Amino acid sequence: MHQALPYRTWVPTTGGGSSAGPSSATIEPSDGPMNPGVGMKDVTCVTKMVSENAVIVFGRRGCCMCHVVMRLLLGLGVNPTVFEVDEEDEAAVVDELSRVIAGEDAKEGRPQFPAVFMGGQLFGGLERVMATHISGELVPILKKAGALWL
Repeated sequence: MHQALPYRTWVPTTGGGSSAGPSSATIEPSDGPMNPGVGMKDVTCVTKMVSENAVIVFGRRGCCMCHVVMRLLLGLGVNPTVFEVDEEDEAAVVDELSRVIAGEDAKEGRPQFPAVFMGGQLFGGLERVMATHISGELVPILKKAGALWL
């Protein structure tokens, strides 16, 4: 029988180092572990994170709307990657997210938090996630994005 992956509020490390717990939006340019308190050094990995994860949620640290999106997705069986942004890093992350969605839809403008990406594309925020869930369209979209297998 398969075991579910445990929920984590941080992106797993890909190399050595310590993964001692949750972290803010602090990333080392070498794709190493996330270190709290270092500051946003290389936001270009935001693009990489969007393309590598089936579902990723970008939100302000402690934001209740981000928490609602996360709980809804967890309830559906999706284990989303959550990228919590500190206040001082918000402008840099929003700029990078704007570059990510620039090629997709020119009318979108600047993304607002929480920003949910599914299958490498901006899906929307809390309102869009809730609306598609209520209409019953969210599960097929999650399956298409590769976040659900059943």
